[in-house]
Amino acid sequence: MNAIPAPQTGYQPLLSVRDLTVHFDVPGGRLRAVGGVSFDLRPGETLGLVGESGCGKTVTALSILRLIACPPGEVAGEVRFGEEDILSCSAERLRQIRGARIAMVFQEPMTALNPVFTIGEQVAEVLRRHRSMSPKAAWQEAARALTRVGLPDAGQRLGQYPHQLSGGLRQRVLMAMALACGPQLLIADEPTTALDVTIQAQILALLARLKEELGLAVLFITHNLGIVAQSADRVAVMYAGLIVEQAETVALFNNPGHPYTRGLLSSVPVLDFHHPPGNLLAVISGQVPQLVEPPPGCLFRDRCPEARGVCVEPPPVVEVEPGHLVRCWNFVEQSAISRQPSA
Repeated sequence: MNAIPAPQTGYQPLLSVRDLTVHFDVPGGRLRAVGGVSFDLRPGETLGLVGESGCGKTVTALSILRLIACPPGEVAGEVRFGEEDILSCSAERLRQIRGARIAMVFQEPMTALNPVFTIGEQVAEVLRRHRSMSPKAAWQEAARALTRVGLPDAGQRLGQYPHQLSGGLRQRVLMAMALACGPQLLIADEPTTALDVTIQAQILALLARLKEELGLAVLFITHNLGIVAQSADRVAVMYAGLIVEQAETVALFNNPGHPYTRGLLSSVPVLDFHHPPGNLLAVISGQVPQLVEPPPGCLFRDRCPEARGVCVEPPPVVEVEPGHLVRCWNFVEQSAISRQPSA
């Protein structure tokens, strides 16, 4: 299965992922969770990685930081952060990069935070480890970090435990820990999923502000297309462990190419006062294919309304316009037609 290449834009990427594959040995055989993912992330950019649950988004993010246990996992490919080769650097060098240069905000803050340590102890630990601060200096800096992410009464919160905070405040604590050492790259894995809509908006606004203030690059993982439209500069759409489409956000929403992308966009609820209530939402029929023994050809074939005979072969990646890449046989044929000389 050929990997979708990253767009060639002439810039020096901060993060470069090439042909990343992840397999797991499971009771039923060998599961291919990620099947050849490639993308670039430039300094100061936000890339939205979207797709339904189980498509490989989180596994991709964990692989970038080498947080996949091997075995039972097996990670291959290339992940370069600046000049660093993440997948082959030493364990000691990796500890220096994690938290200091690349940070991650996890989906569920209650499980990401240690319930037996105070908020202050957990934020201060990051500062002591990566910035060699004294306990007193780290504690003071932890209070400033909590203030930076908008946590009210930051000095008082230092002595509290995670269970004493709401979900939104716990997510701010995770962001404070992630940004305390001034990383260049933030990986945000569904950071607003468990929050109500009002708190979601506050967290997204906070992330946008901090991104601008600190010059962060952000890999934003989500299944929420509304968040992607609001937050991302570019979008990569994943399906069954593969990136099937990649483009600038405006181009992807205005001119989606892959049938899966179009299916995702059409399934988003729309508030339309010109149509009567009761209309059913569009759905993508069928199920995600079994990845222990993936079927041949296009993995979306059995759910695709446009599938035909050629789809039994793996589709190549086509650049339909500069920077807009689609993995689909439809565009191979269109490209061939466009290259034919006129009569």
